[in-house]
Amino acid sequence: MSSSPLAAPLDVEPRPGSPALLSVDSPGDAASWAAEHRESLRAQVTEHGALLVRGLGLRDADRAGAVFAKLAGVLMTEREAFAPREPLGPGLYSSTDWPANQPMCMHHELSYALEVPGLMLFACLAAPGEGGATAVADAEEVLGALPAGLTDRFEREGWLLTRSYNDEIGASLAESFGTEDRGEIERYCRSHAIDFHWQPDGSLRTEQRRSAVVRHPLTGRRCWFNQIAFLNEWTLAPEVREYLVDEYGADGLPFNTRYGDGAPIGEDVVRLLNETYAKHTRREPWQDGDLLLVDNIRTAHSREPFTGERRVVVGMAEPQRLADGCPTPEASER
Repeated sequence: MSSSPLAAPLDVEPRPGSPALLSVDSPGDAASWAAEHRESLRAQVTEHGALLVRGLGLRDADRAGAVFAKLAGVLMTEREAFAPREPLGPGLYSSTDWPANQPMCMHHELSYALEVPGLMLFACLAAPGEGGATAVADAEEVLGALPAGLTDRFEREGWLLTRSYNDEIGASLAESFGTEDRGEIERYCRSHAIDFHWQPDGSLRTEQRRSAVVRHPLTGRRCWFNQIAFLNEWTLAPEVREYLVDEYGADGLPFNTRYGDGAPIGEDVVRLLNETYAKHTRREPWQDGDLLLVDNIRTAHSREPFTGERRVVVGMAEPQRLADGCPTPEASER
């Protein structure tokens, strides 16, 4: 899968406020083109954090999946999903089932898992009428822009993700764990540092403690790497949060985040996180057939509200077990 020594150099355009862009003349065989330029494309993702490739004409899932496979090899099977996706092939998924009028704020995919994707691949089969960009933000820049006192605390303690599974909101047990068998779910939780409790009604509640700041495995640079803001109750629209609290109680929300010591995170902190992300956001409206490659550890991504049909398929690849991905209580006390 190495690049051909005869492959022409890629003419990538860095753009303030937008992801780096590579425009190509539509190749007859997009998968072969991807295989030929794989190493150069990956180098550009490492340099820029995200790369938008325009002109490949990825307008159906099979074509997109073939390109993903040439660029990344075997794609990951998603586990611990927070919302449903439609599987479209081995490791190929629809975008997350999330209301079109609600944003998905900046986050790093599966940053609460022990094994995280190093590379995210997105292909736009059909662009929305308005909005719907998959925007990106540099995690190193975001870390540097946040108050040191706040990031120091999160770096010491990590962050907690709490989940309460139900049949109405978020991913089901089968969608998240790949099974409904209690024994299998318990074995998964034990092997992935997840505390779990079965409730009297048979539902499952879990809690997992993860790092908020990690070192990039290739560059060694410190990155703000988490889903603290995205999965926190204060990021929800007020009417949605009110409904969920009334329905499930403040301690039974489908998902929520806390400081690593279990203390609640205030609305002001969540607002600050989202405002900081907003100041560092780079976006480009989707066009039919676009490919977006994202370094998932260096670069956060979001999904903005949209109107009309939006068909984006997703692949996750290059699984990483970060050495500093799961803090221990002993480490936070030092």
